Amino acid sequence: MYVIRLANGNLLVPESATSDGGGIISDAYVEIGPEDADYARLAEQALTQDQMDERRRRWRDGDESLRRQFLDFLARRGNPGRAHDLQDAQDARDADDSHGPA
Repeated sequence: MYVIRLANGNLLVPESATSDGGGIISDAYVEIGPEDADYARLAEQALTQDQMDERRRRWRDGDESLRRQFLDFLARRGNPGRAHDLQDAQDARDADDSHGPA
């Protein structure tokens, strides 16, 4: 999660909600202003929404080649995990049937 600088100058900062045992329940963003003690430190690494959108676009563009390769693989070979699981289940049923009634 990133620190995001809003148009009004405030920051959206990631914050985790934790259980009494210390486990993470959820992650969220909270808005803080310049009066917050951590504002200056967090502002140094903050990205604008436009910068976040640009990063997201670059990630998607960079992943496109890999996504096409994966789809091509699936088109040529199908979904190997599912096909094998179905075949293994059928083989197990056939083996049980060949032993006759219990």
